[in-house]
Amino acid sequence: TSPSDAVPSSTNKELESKCPVNALCESLDHRCIKCNMNESCVYGRPTTVKCKPLVNCNGSTDIEKTFICQYCYQTERWEHECVRKARCNSVSSPRSYYRTNCSVHDHVMCLGRRMFVRNLPCNWTGGHRWSTAMLLSVTLGGFGADRFYLGYWQEGIGKLFSFGGLGVWTIIDFILISIQYLGPADGSLYI
Repeated sequence: TSPSDAVPSSTNKELESKCPVNALCESLDHRCIKCNMNESCVYGRPTTVKCKPLVNCNGSTDIEKTFICQYCYQTERWEHECVRKARCNSVSSPRSYYRTNCSVHDHVMCLGRRMFVRNLPCNWTGGHRWSTAMLLSVTLGGFGADRFYLGYWQEGIGKLFSFGGLGVWTIIDFILISIQYLGPADGSLYI
């Protein structure tokens, strides 16, 4: 039997859309081959497995692939990609984390599920620059421009009508922004 006979026809059409037809058998990625994975391999060591192509390909159909023995969730950060969440509080203490879905890149071989859940630290920015906030605090802080820029419009109105608390709140805001204690109101980090 040819490799295409070993797979149901509905799966064949799906494979043909994802896998190159008549490519070199040894160059096919994980979606196009079936490997006999040995989960009792020594963790962290290179392991060789025997694979068979699921599509028609050129060359020997007895493929040997070598990979580092590890589960997919243990891969290095550059070997997988995670869905980034843009809205979480980056400046909370202790640092907050969020759960997201990650998937291993197609060229990476690993044990277990290729999609997994991971906790990532909140680390996003809304586009506010620390240098701009500092400049506004020094030059127009008495009018509340720094607070308006960071998204604290209520406090900005208060500073505007009290001329920065007669300069007291202007100095306090300058110190808070300079040590990055006062950040953007949306919970993001400075650029």
